[in-house]
Amino acid sequence: MDKKEFEFILQKGEGLKIEFKENLSGLDKEIVAMANFEGGRIFLGVNDKGEAKGIKITNKLKSQVQDIANNCDPPIEIDLREFENILIIGVKEGKDRPYKCKEGFFMRIGPNSQKISRDQILGLAVDEGKIKFDSMVNNKFDFREDFDEDRLDDYLNKAGLSKSISDKLILKELGVMDEKLNNAGVLFFSKELQRFIPQSVFTCVLFRNKEGSEVIDRKEIIGSLIEIVEEVMKFVKFYVKVAYKFTGKPKRENIYEYPLEAIREAVINSVMHKDYFETGHNNILKIFPGKIQIENIWRKPKNFKLGETVFRRNPIIANLFAGIHFGERLGSGFARMRYYCEEESAPVPEIKFTDVHFYVLFKQNPEYLKLASEKTDKNIASEWLTQVNARLTQELSEQEREILIFIFQNEKINSLECQKLLHVSRVMANRYFNRLIKRKLIERKGAGKYVYYVLNEAQVKR
Repeated sequence: MDKKEFEFILQKGEGLKIEFKENLSGLDKEIVAMANFEGGRIFLGVNDKGEAKGIKITNKLKSQVQDIANNCDPPIEIDLREFENILIIGVKEGKDRPYKCKEGFFMRIGPNSQKISRDQILGLAVDEGKIKFDSMVNNKFDFREDFDEDRLDDYLNKAGLSKSISDKLILKELGVMDEKLNNAGVLFFSKELQRFIPQSVFTCVLFRNKEGSEVIDRKEIIGSLIEIVEEVMKFVKFYVKVAYKFTGKPKRENIYEYPLEAIREAVINSVMHKDYFETGHNNILKIFPGKIQIENIWRKPKNFKLGETVFRRNPIIANLFAGIHFGERLGSGFARMRYYCEEESAPVPEIKFTDVHFYVLFKQNPEYLKLASEKTDKNIASEWLTQVNARLTQELSEQEREILIFIFQNEKINSLECQKLLHVSRVMANRYFNRLIKRKLIERKGAGKYVYYVLNEAQVKR
């Protein structure tokens, strides 16, 4: 620091990251306040008016300052620098917040160090991951009145575990109970659990338009977290369309509008990583024309990088889900979503997030759109064929109908195409052609191996 910079600081005065102190009195509060915020510098030897009075800098003084920082809980890292007869105390943003001194917890608010409330302290602890919502005891829960044994039995059945010990011992082994049930236990094994944790409700909405201004259906889903995941997926499956792909195998292949397993993984992740400390927001799944979006409240971890940072906001909830093969313990949800999308040749979901919101956006499967378009063409062909059939004295067989629809859509058909279409031999294909020729519905064209069949336009108009 040079003299010009120092004079500028004195002229500017105290601020969010600058504090002037004449002596050591109350220094611990200032150090704690800066460590609990974004750090800063304390100029020891400058009064509140910004006048550099100076202070005698000795090893003893430096030792006293260091002791004050070390006696904070937890200890705070500082660095000391001298400028003429001013001791500059550098305080970094704490990595182990919240910090306190003997007078309590303080935080830098504007140019002042203020004592902070219980909720602010809790917020700091939550931000640092020191307090996990799922591990907190729920004092409102009365085991005799509120415990749901059926939900525990259902969980054990899904996990493949036998009930060889008492319910309380099982709950203890699952990590949800000591003397009392914690919030994770309430979210899985409580009656009327939304009475205790109302923010666990999951909202599903179907919109008529892309803007989301016209609602067709809305459902507030309640129950245990397992039940919520299952009910959300029922809502999705009810409204997601499906097209059928015929591959030549006995069983047709279903091609869904969206990758259901990837959506399921996203729903599990949304309830697993939700910030349950935030009480004013439900997780939301929105179905728009052409897209599905899942939105939830969270707190972005420090230095978070999507697909790289492994974090466990609610580790007990994550373990309970992993025990029944809902998601994984090690935060691989995004990789699993990508895998499921690639398996179905569906677009990988778009992930967006802010410090407090997290969004997962799914777009329609292109293969579904292609098949759905073909299905529409086939519906037109079916309507045409219904009109043709109505004029006939003898109803067409299913195979004859398939041949006529194929010609309607593709202008013509040959023997090999017919064999593949109907899964029949060349002899049977020719037999069907001859029947349709006899009924004056198709005509034979070409010669030899280039023979093909078209509609008899004189009798059947497209």
